Amino acid sequence: MSLIAVVTVFILAVFVGLEVISKIPQTLHTPLMSATNAIHGVILVGGLLVLGRADSDLMLGIGVAAVFFGTLNVVGGFVVTDRMLEMFKGRKRGKGA
Repeated sequence: MSLIAVVTVFILAVFVGLEVISKIPQTLHTPLMSATNAIHGVILVGGLLVLGRADSDLMLGIGVAAVFFGTLNVVGGFVVTDRMLEMFKGRKRGKGA
């Protein structure tokens, strides 16, 4: 594929992703994030398996970067999900309330 075709597909994917995400109601964001975290966890395990078979230093460097960014994505997703779940918890009332 040419560079122009790859960039075109990337830009179209960004626009489609923004449209899909903007149409999701707020109450569905937490379950959606949980499912996305599970998918990224599987992708991270696949990245580790591929990294184990790297033949050159370039492949090893790209694999390490991919695993690093994948790990950031998974951890960040769980942090966001945890913060969103905190919003749905009721506030505890004090003894005098």
